Amino acid sequence: MADVKTEQLGLRITPTAKALLREAAAREHRSASNMVEHLILEYCEKNNIVVGVHNPTTETGKTTS
Repeated sequence: MADVKTEQLGLRITPTAKALLREAAAREHRSASNMVEHLILEYCEKNNIVVGVHNPTTETGKTTS
């Protein structure tokens, strides 16, 4: 079952980034918002980012050794 979408995200981007988002979404037959969600999920999967898992880089912006 798909997750229920209850959250909103407002952001400002350049006109170029918006045009690129729309083009990418159109090529995959997605809405712009669905494309953003897809890109976030794909990035997190590739980089082993999981909700609820402590990641030192998310708090300080720096990695710990």
